[in-house]
Amino acid sequence: MASFDERMMVRALELAERGLGRVEPNPAVGAVITRGETIVGEGHHPFFGGPHAEVNALRAAGERARGANLYVTLEPCCHRGKTPPCTDAVISAGIERVVVAMQDPYPEVAGSGLARLREAGLKVEVGLCERRAMRLNAGYVKLHLRGQPFFIAKWAMTLDGKIATAAGDSKWISSAQSRELVHQVRDRVDAVMIGVRTAVRDDPLLTCRLPGGRSPRRIVLDGRARLPLDSRLVTTAAEAPLWVVCGDSAPSDRTDALERAGCRVVRMPENEHRVDVLSLARTLGAERLTHVLVEGGGEVLGSLFDARLVDRVMVFVAAKLLGGKEAPTAVGGAGVKFVEKAWTVTDVSVTHVGGDVLIEGDVSYEGET
Repeated sequence: MASFDERMMVRALELAERGLGRVEPNPAVGAVITRGETIVGEGHHPFFGGPHAEVNALRAAGERARGANLYVTLEPCCHRGKTPPCTDAVISAGIERVVVAMQDPYPEVAGSGLARLREAGLKVEVGLCERRAMRLNAGYVKLHLRGQPFFIAKWAMTLDGKIATAAGDSKWISSAQSRELVHQVRDRVDAVMIGVRTAVRDDPLLTCRLPGGRSPRRIVLDGRARLPLDSRLVTTAAEAPLWVVCGDSAPSDRTDALERAGCRVVRMPENEHRVDVLSLARTLGAERLTHVLVEGGGEVLGSLFDARLVDRVMVFVAAKLLGGKEAPTAVGGAGVKFVEKAWTVTDVSVTHVGGDVLIEGDVSYEGET
């Protein structure tokens, strides 16, 4: 049986999830205030630039916050950004005890918020449900620790590991329910990325088609700027931002044409005639992107795996067989030479979605060291 503290932190984490896809590049944060075993206030960070979770919970609690306990998923901020310091609000409200899931990796906070609360005489406890809190804000954490976004590799494949037929047909391997779930993920990420081969073959939109959903930035890795100007991606550039990432040697007439069509052209260094993905990751981090959903194809996924950039996989396996030795598989690139050096997937979850099986997990590269 979970303790009362744990149940309250789980509730705070549930509240925090409501901000995913709306607060970035800020973290998703939830807060619960209790007196005894009664909840007197709740709040979450609803959108970027909006009031923080602690402030919303304190407003809900009012005078009942005096002498109460505060459960919050991330260390309260102690600096002035778009909003005043949350530590000041917590102290002024008369909170007696603060239970925090995880310390904030942001350099201007990074333990200073906890110290400020302790200096003011509040009881402070850190680490309850820390692992779940870290997972919730994995993109925020990676951005501040490594300067790169969190990359989620998503693909749909058959039981024999094919993502398309030998003729290039891939519609539709996964079920309608799986595709609906992908739109839910698009609604929460900062960007969705594919390679130019997939863009030309499938002519996708890459938008979120959920009612009230938010379409992410669309990124196409296109070393030679070959993306057709009449593609659905380019013709909808005014509706959802489209970034075309080209190599330094991409023809200027092609990049100029894409820019005139409304695309943002981003030139990157090249590595063996392909866009250097490590440079791209740093650039996306500098743009403060926290989550990038990579939807293929095999060469793009392979280059990201080879660069040890993929953080999580989201694989839909359909109960179908395609066969064909020329039919493409999900991950190209150089790969590893020996099975004992294989990259592994940890914290695996398996879910049935429609007629498919969804396998998710975090990628570990430790086996190759």
